Amino acid sequence: MPGALEGLRVLDLSRILAGPLVGQMLGDLGAEVIKVERPVKGDDAREMGPPFLKDLHGNPTNVAGFFLSCNRNKESVAIDIGQPAGQDLIRELVMHCDVLVENFKVGTLERYGLDAETLTALNPNLVYCSITGFGQTGPIAKKPGYDGIFQAMSGMMSVSGHPDDVPGGGPMKVGISMVDIITAYNSVIAILAALRHRDAGGGGQAIDMSLLDCGFAALSHFAQNYLITEEMPERRGNGGYGGIPSQAFQCSDRPIFVVVGNNAQYERFCEAIERPDLFTDPRFCTGPLRIQNRKEILPLLDAVFLTKPAAHWVAAIDAVGVPVSYVNDIRQALAEPQIVARQMLRHVPHPEAGTLPIIANPLRLSKTPIENYTAPPALGADSDAVLNRVLGMNKVAIDDLRSRRIVG
Repeated sequence: MPGALEGLRVLDLSRILAGPLVGQMLGDLGAEVIKVERPVKGDDAREMGPPFLKDLHGNPTNVAGFFLSCNRNKESVAIDIGQPAGQDLIRELVMHCDVLVENFKVGTLERYGLDAETLTALNPNLVYCSITGFGQTGPIAKKPGYDGIFQAMSGMMSVSGHPDDVPGGGPMKVGISMVDIITAYNSVIAILAALRHRDAGGGGQAIDMSLLDCGFAALSHFAQNYLITEEMPERRGNGGYGGIPSQAFQCSDRPIFVVVGNNAQYERFCEAIERPDLFTDPRFCTGPLRIQNRKEILPLLDAVFLTKPAAHWVAAIDAVGVPVSYVNDIRQALAEPQIVARQMLRHVPHPEAGTLPIIANPLRLSKTPIENYTAPPALGADSDAVLNRVLGMNKVAIDDLRSRRIVG
């Protein structure tokens, strides 16, 4: 079944994570995605291990799990864009593409004549998406940066972690590369909006995506609360920012997470944990009072949950309709019946490993479901096929480029 973006051709010049995730998501949705990599070395992410994928005999390959996470549903073409002939190839490919994605430092592609102004002049219908650390403008636009820098600079770290007055307290980085992932999703939204504008007759355009902008915007209600109060959000570790309780609790064997959203739920919650007195206690009988007396109620709840295993508490609390979950690691999450039922784990053929397990795209479309997954390509595996199909180049011409080390 054709995907929602069938017929769309994307030239992916990006590497590492944020940009490649954009190409992967567009590829999942049915776009033809041509990934351009350096000959010999390729995308830096290929080497960002361990861990590395193991082949059929259990031996490690040279492909890192990091690369595999964001490069499926693409073709790989190895082109040296540092050479004029390689730059000419990119300009030729752009004439046949709808979207270009790149995440070079500001000014790099301009030196090669591959910047947004040049390429959109060649192809006025091109949507050119640049992803950089700090954006195309501003006093530090040309500085390099990585996800942790943007989490720190944006304020994201300041609202994550335990309070200063507890052991291990202080600002904390989110474990995954959250700003890269947020930026990728925002970039896809921007590309789809630009394509809608183009298809309505408005022509192509340049998109300027900044990881710092996306990290800062992700503060959402935390930032808005500060804007209207000028009060810094309090770090609460594994505690929530709404009602009480709304946090993780350690049981006798493992932790669970409970969120009590209103007073009716709180009454049922107190019955489930066999402490109805915590509902009638004048200190805790309303949501605002529980928040006000947070330091009094939480130790009482901590003591209750430590008395029995997590399975007991999850069953009891779930039975009264209050949201509750085990705190899962990745192995446990993969075994969750709901995740299994939603088929979030898939397997695709892989030339070295036999099969490759992947996490499915979470988008669910009724008429254009995402069902077609191909493994991330080997470096330059599709160079000949793409140059022939898109540019009509024959084997003699391609071999000539390869002999000059322009194509790999």
